[in-house]
Amino acid sequence: MRLTTKGRFAVTAMIDLALRQNNGPVTLAAISQRQQISLSYLEQLFGKLRRHELVESTRGPGGGYTLGRKASEITVADIIVSVDEPLDATSCGGKENCSGEGGRCMTHELWASLNSRMVEFLDSVNLQKLVDDQLSKGVVIESTPPVKKAVFAAPAVKPMRINAPNSVFALGNVFSKS
Repeated sequence: MRLTTKGRFAVTAMIDLALRQNNGPVTLAAISQRQQISLSYLEQLFGKLRRHELVESTRGPGGGYTLGRKASEITVADIIVSVDEPLDATSCGGKENCSGEGGRCMTHELWASLNSRMVEFLDSVNLQKLVDDQLSKGVVIESTPPVKKAVFAAPAVKPMRINAPNSVFALGNVFSKS
């Protein structure tokens, strides 16, 4: 059984969000940059997290994401399940048709038991604990959002008004009048 990058990235992004949401909504671009996760991938994950009400979005300037519930009320299992990560070590996906004859294989109970222990463990670890672990390791949280560099447009230059003919026909009219 292997946890895919979908589940790993979702948990990592949620820790990043929980660490920084006290400064206001956190942008996915900022999480993407800090955690080296593709922005488009984060957008997909956060869409699923939002549908499961684990995060809330704020639109517009200064917008971004905040947690939908307290970090202590969100478990790792909640996060993983919300992004459609399967937590199943059985080869049959829990359908009990893992042997060639349509019944259970000899190790089905072993893997089913592992599934329940995994879910039990992941359900016992909440996001706040993971945040506290990061803070105890000395993770530094910037006190203000990163300053965006201003982009200055070139000064507007008024086009020069040239009083000259703008076509061959207008040029011909100038000569015909003289």
